[in-house]
Amino acid sequence: MRLFRFLRRKSDLTEELESHLKMAIAERVARGQSPEEARRSALHEFGNVPMIADVTRNQWGWLRLEQWLQDVRYALRQLRKEPGFTLTVVITLALGIGANTAIFTLVQGILLRSLPVNEPSRLYRIGDKNDCCYYNNYQNDNGDFDIFSYDLYLHLKQAAPEFEQLAAVEAGGNGFSVRKGAEPARPMRSEYVSGNYFATLGVGAYVGRVLSENDDTPGAAPTLVLSYKTWQADFAGDPGIVGSTLYVQTHPFVVAGIAPPGFFGDRIISNPPDFWMPLASEPVLEGANSALKGTDELWLYPLGRVHPAANIQALQAKLSVALQQWLATRPTYADHGGAALIPRQHVVLAPAGGGIQRLQQQTGTGLRLMMILSTVVLLIACANIANLLLARCTARRADVAVRIALGASRFRVIREILTESVLLSLMGGAAGLAVAYAGSYAMLMLAFPAAKNMPVQALPSTAVLAFTFVVSVLTGIVFGTVPAWLASYAQPVDALRGVNRSTADRSSLPQRILIVFQVALSMVLLAGALLMTKSLHNLEHQNFGITTANRYVVSTDPKGVGYTVDRLPALYQQIEDRFAALPGMANVSLVRYIPLGGNMWGSCVIPQGHAAPGPKDPCFAAWDRASTRFLDSIGVPIVRGRNFSTQDTATSQQVVLVNQAFARHFFPNQDPIGKHFGVGSIQYSGAFEIAGVFADFKMTDPRGEVRPLFFRPLSQQFHGYKESDVDAAEKSSMYLNFIILDFAQAPADVETLTRRTLADIDPSLPVMHFSPYDAEVAGNFNQDRLLARLTSGFGALALILASVGLYGVMSYFVVRRTSEIGIRMALGAARSGVVAMMLRGALWQILVGLAIGIPAALIAGHFMASLLYGVKPYDPLAFFGAIVLLTICAVVAGFIPSRRAASIDPMKALRAD
Repeated sequence: MRLFRFLRRKSDLTEELESHLKMAIAERVARGQSPEEARRSALHEFGNVPMIADVTRNQWGWLRLEQWLQDVRYALRQLRKEPGFTLTVVITLALGIGANTAIFTLVQGILLRSLPVNEPSRLYRIGDKNDCCYYNNYQNDNGDFDIFSYDLYLHLKQAAPEFEQLAAVEAGGNGFSVRKGAEPARPMRSEYVSGNYFATLGVGAYVGRVLSENDDTPGAAPTLVLSYKTWQADFAGDPGIVGSTLYVQTHPFVVAGIAPPGFFGDRIISNPPDFWMPLASEPVLEGANSALKGTDELWLYPLGRVHPAANIQALQAKLSVALQQWLATRPTYADHGGAALIPRQHVVLAPAGGGIQRLQQQTGTGLRLMMILSTVVLLIACANIANLLLARCTARRADVAVRIALGASRFRVIREILTESVLLSLMGGAAGLAVAYAGSYAMLMLAFPAAKNMPVQALPSTAVLAFTFVVSVLTGIVFGTVPAWLASYAQPVDALRGVNRSTADRSSLPQRILIVFQVALSMVLLAGALLMTKSLHNLEHQNFGITTANRYVVSTDPKGVGYTVDRLPALYQQIEDRFAALPGMANVSLVRYIPLGGNMWGSCVIPQGHAAPGPKDPCFAAWDRASTRFLDSIGVPIVRGRNFSTQDTATSQQVVLVNQAFARHFFPNQDPIGKHFGVGSIQYSGAFEIAGVFADFKMTDPRGEVRPLFFRPLSQQFHGYKESDVDAAEKSSMYLNFIILDFAQAPADVETLTRRTLADIDPSLPVMHFSPYDAEVAGNFNQDRLLARLTSGFGALALILASVGLYGVMSYFVVRRTSEIGIRMALGAARSGVVAMMLRGALWQILVGLAIGIPAALIAGHFMASLLYGVKPYDPLAFFGAIVLLTICAVVAGFIPSRRAASIDPMKALRAD
């Protein structure tokens, strides 16, 4: 009786509502609850004590903190009462938010990250493109200069006092053999930098000191600075390494210091330098082949820190004028018609605070695409959550109606439901962080499988955590608002007559709209996934022109352990003989650069009898040096002439093998056999004779067309070069770094056998790298593979979410229309008719979703065009496959609840409410 005395004190309660509460308590007592338990349960079910107390509070009571805490506690109780619903929502949100957080982790680490240096906003690079690594003439048709010689760097440094410091860094990088004392040599990456490099960046040493201007002078003792990660990984963090001597390619270098933790250099790349050396040490390691001494050798990126008041546009124009003045003094650029191109040459000052844009340019398009696709997945997940919340709020309409009748305001009802929605989103976001960490790590491993000291971390940063929190809160607010708003319209009379008999259902239309929305977005993701998958298949299964099965690639470094050019022939012969004797070996060959390995030389080809080419004449051809059985070891046939043979000796005519593209380009409509050409200068145009033509294969770019290419035998060194730097480059080309092992049947322990064989030849020869040739080729497609797998994963996730969403909505409609279906069947409706009626509603939603999704997918395909290979953005098979797959899954998801509806017993249905 105390409950009803309390209720009668509320002037706005009706006798009908009193009766309803009495009935609720009586039902609970009949089920075995005590009167006190029944009273408390009824109050919680039909308004809760805090809700009833709202009637007596003033209109600003909702602002009080304790009410918000009450809402949170009540929301947690409600979620605990329905663990299945809570778990479903949290998992769905974890997948959606986790995918976005994982992608944002990479976006923040690669595209948005600033270098860990002093005032990165004042760092600028002269040049905005990635040209790598050595040039000696005009670079681009539009006159954009991006890579510079040492002399040109000094000229610009003198011409631009607007820079506080202007440093120079090597455009590429180097792989060197490094040895400490008597320890075996190990492969490491290095970067040449000017002496003011660390001062320009504002970076000090963690241990010891960094490089200085004094280290970068001729005759200075060779020094280097180790990266922190290399110091930890390769030297166990030994502080005694500072001041000790490391042997780089047999040359002694003193370790000046250790770079600070987190510093990985001036650019974000998958394999940052293990150490940095001053530019002055480049001639020590390269000898007469030094790029530093080459006046016109372009190989450096200038990187500077501008004064705070500097005008960037004015400085850019000033540097362009200085560039043109320098070019006018150089015969390489001014002769043979090149002077007319000088006025077009210019530079662009690019912000460098985020690192020299290399990995950013390579991955930027793909990362932005992934960010868009992961957002689409999140939207589909949120649509599912909104549908679940709509269904849940409709099921709780009686509860809400009683609360409103007890005096709760609509605002309080909306706020409580929104609190529940935000709590769910925060729980999903917390679970999403685990998904994000695992996803980020997996994506980094897929994109950069060979990375040693990858500067991008999978662990979410503070910015990523903030991003996840914001996404979670916004998700809860945006997709909880509509269900909360609709639930707040519940009428007290609904609580008295049973909501399931109400004819009005405000949530029906929003739920159908959300399903249409999910279908449309799923169509976009599925079409994108099929396009990327087909593109990857075309890339990986194209005809490269070479055979890689049962082939293995071994990289070594004879120069790094002190071999001189005159000792190389005996070493190469011993390698060929010893490896050829291994069981199952078909062919052994040596080559400077392997096909599809990522590196290559190039020169300007001048056929005998032709004039010197002008700056616009296409004279470039790639070239390589290889042993006699090289083409056999990669399965490339000779189509005309002959292969290299033992007759091609150091004293015989210099011969070359050219590919079909070379013959077509330089000797069109002619028989190239016996023709002569040279490289670099017209005075050498008769140096080489074409002995044979081999079938075209892709040497460097698996996406591009086959370009002119020629090979020279390792047995012939050209001694006719008059320039010392060209002659030094010729000697350097005699060092072959790769061994290709072609097995008829590879033994199980092939790597162990290879290392042992090489050690038997010379224990000091390091194995820099060993891998199956298939893996080397596959490495060209790491990012394509990542994009294809991610889009496929997103597409599959979208399909599952859309199917689950449709299934849930159809199941909900079956429950809502139980009475109607029972009446129809009682009046003689057939089961097939009920199934067809339910499926028609589902199919209309699917068709409307496809009508919206197909044009959206076409637009998305247009933006993906640059990432596709051998497939059109509007590929009919991809779109047809997406439509069929989505339709089948949607029909199955709709058929199951439709069949359940047809199995309803009419008598039970009529008694359901």
